[in-house]
Amino acid sequence: MTFGEAVRTCFSNFFTFSGRASRPEYWFFFLFIVIWNIIAGIIDWQFFTQVSVSQTDEVKAVTATSSAPVQSIVGLIVFFPHLAVAWRRMHDTGRSGLYALLPILLILGAFAVLIFGIGLASSFQHGGNLDILFTRATLLVVIPTLLVLFVSPLLVLWWLTRPSQPGTNQYGPNPHEVAQ
Repeated sequence: MTFGEAVRTCFSNFFTFSGRASRPEYWFFFLFIVIWNIIAGIIDWQFFTQVSVSQTDEVKAVTATSSAPVQSIVGLIVFFPHLAVAWRRMHDTGRSGLYALLPILLILGAFAVLIFGIGLASSFQHGGNLDILFTRATLLVVIPTLLVLFVSPLLVLWWLTRPSQPGTNQYGPNPHEVAQ
């Protein structure tokens, strides 16, 4: 599959979460997203960046800010096709497409644990034994959670790089065998 075929396939399967996607289809589309984000970043930098300079007696500070509207639009355009092709790529390796969402789901879970732990600890008066207990318990939960949050995107990346499962699996025929 060529670069152009991969981009056309991903945009034509905008909301298709069934079936399988080959490695070239996923990684060429990923390259397409990276290229367009770089182009959008350059456009945002050229046309939508505001630079302000402030100076005190000894310090001169330059601040550049941008709302990045072009990158936001590009992100919205490619979000569902990228999610769909990642979902199908997981199917190609024999895994459920939900694994593509693993880092996002873990981040939401970590925020829930953090908010619950902080909320529970702050409900007690400061200085009490329960306050210290819940604060330390929250820390014991947050450290492994942060470790999992760091490892899970790497695990998903590893799965996305795996070769296709040979033959037909529960998600459909192998894309390489169908194309030949």
